[in-house]
Amino acid sequence: MVSPLGPDLAPGAGEAGHGQGVVLHPAGPFTSLAHGIGSQHDLPISPFYAFAGAFAALFVSFLALGLLWSTSRFRGARSGLALPAALQRVADAPTVRTALRGLGLAVAAAVLLHLLLGPDDPARNPAPGAVYVLLWVGLVPASLLLGPVWRLLNPLRTLHRLLSRCLPHRGPGRPLPSRLGQWPAAAGLFGFTWLELVAPDPASTTTLLIAVTAYATVHLLLAARFGERWFDDGDAFEAYSALLARLSPFGRRSDGRLVLRNPFHGLDATPERPGLVATVCVLLGSTAYDGFSDNPSWINAIQTSPLGRVPTATLGLLGSVALVAALYCLCAAGTRLVSGPHPGPLTAFAHSLVPIALGYLIAHYFSLLVAEGPRTVSMALGTDNASEPVPPLGPGGLAALQVIAVVTGHVLGVVAAHDRSVRLFPPAKAVAGQLPLLALMITYTVGGLSLLLN
Repeated sequence: MVSPLGPDLAPGAGEAGHGQGVVLHPAGPFTSLAHGIGSQHDLPISPFYAFAGAFAALFVSFLALGLLWSTSRFRGARSGLALPAALQRVADAPTVRTALRGLGLAVAAAVLLHLLLGPDDPARNPAPGAVYVLLWVGLVPASLLLGPVWRLLNPLRTLHRLLSRCLPHRGPGRPLPSRLGQWPAAAGLFGFTWLELVAPDPASTTTLLIAVTAYATVHLLLAARFGERWFDDGDAFEAYSALLARLSPFGRRSDGRLVLRNPFHGLDATPERPGLVATVCVLLGSTAYDGFSDNPSWINAIQTSPLGRVPTATLGLLGSVALVAALYCLCAAGTRLVSGPHPGPLTAFAHSLVPIALGYLIAHYFSLLVAEGPRTVSMALGTDNASEPVPPLGPGGLAALQVIAVVTGHVLGVVAAHDRSVRLFPPAKAVAGQLPLLALMITYTVGGLSLLLN
């Protein structure tokens, strides 16, 4: 990942001026750590073996599933081993939930104060790191381990509750249009990734203050109109956290019981909502653009574009998301052609893209979280001698982690898609219907590994 925190905070500082599209001088030894992308010479194995291993993993898993997995095994929200009742009482206790809401509101207030009163320098102001590292990247491990945590921490949800108690009661709010689904969340995620990857000065306190104020105002007004349930699908970060939490070993059964479960069961319970495909495609497309945006050819194209840097980069980000979505839609059409008609071919297999998105998120952002997260916390606590970010892995180790994350995400996607296919289609067509999905997985794998290797 190209760190939005600026060169002063990136390992190997001074390699590229993010937001300016200008390479200042040749990259230092930790460029791949700053970008979250391994380069070809960093990889501990040859590119040939990287691609061969990825293809072998996909084909072997596809063949093994076709031969050995003939009936659906995932039970969605009906599955899970109930955790002790005492643990559930603690998790559901009003005091615990109130404390978490208060924590989220207090941290948001602290970030806002740093944006208003702190220096306009990400090396001395923790607010940019809090947004781009602790929130955006930190939600990945938090949601995987603890479930949809942002629903409790979300300061906008808490602020809406407080305002609703103070203002005259206006009833439960208007019903949300069913066709709206997660489209607002998809738009919000695209807006955030645009801010991170395209905006001229994403770490500026002025830029962040405008973005945070606009985002909060829009969502509070919409929540006042539609009620608190607006945040479930309308808030980008709640939808983001909830999607990743589908792969958490902890979840809620359909009866509301807190359970320990196979993450595949949680993934299988992903609601097939309008906008789900768009949400996942924004995650995949934006990480793909992130990986490509520091390519010298793209930097030169931005520098020489008659449209200017921001319009050209915006078109590039849009193009990446559109390409990912178009490939998935072609795959859905191919599945319908091979296996027969299905009422919801677009959303039926969208859940299988979630582990792929997770793999890309780990590959792109792991080093940023581990290197910059502690520094951001140290600055927020007022430590004057915050240490320089330390690379968590050497270039070879990081590159290996990235390849493993990408390939594992695709293999898990194949497993999730296969189980859904044998449930929806007759046995004679279930395996054949997955061929378009396999082709899609291979295409995404080739693209992802190409970004890592180049």
